[in-house]
Amino acid sequence: MKHKSKKKKTISVAMPKRRYATKLTKFKAFLIDNFMLLMPIIYIVFYLIMGGRSGFEEHKLYGWVAIFLPLILLQAIFFYRGGQTPGYKAYNIKLIDEATGEKPSFGIILFRNFCALLSFFTLFGWMMMFFRKDYKTLHDLLSNTAAVDI
Repeated sequence: MKHKSKKKKTISVAMPKRRYATKLTKFKAFLIDNFMLLMPIIYIVFYLIMGGRSGFEEHKLYGWVAIFLPLILLQAIFFYRGGQTPGYKAYNIKLIDEATGEKPSFGIILFRNFCALLSFFTLFGWMMMFFRKDYKTLHDLLSNTAAVDI
């Protein structure tokens, strides 16, 4: 008696080939964003809100919150409006939702930015891009986003 083996046909949906932004271009974009977005915020917090270095020294936690919250929101607005911060725009990089290839939602972008802060302080999250072929960081993996060349 012969047994007929039933082969299940599987349909594979091919993901479009993406050109992920390289480590170097992501790093250069990060530096530009630090100078164009972070430095003005630090200046405003240090000298206009806290009255100088001594005021910042007295209230460090408040000072860092006053620096990073506006930075996270400002970056989220840039990413939501056009998929690019000034640094990403300078190097023709765009942030996309990995599943759809489109612009991520504002909530996902905010989540990604908070995770990026965690990645930055632990360094582990940023170091991941050196060991992955798609150069994704921890915050990209957690938010299912990707930085791609345009």
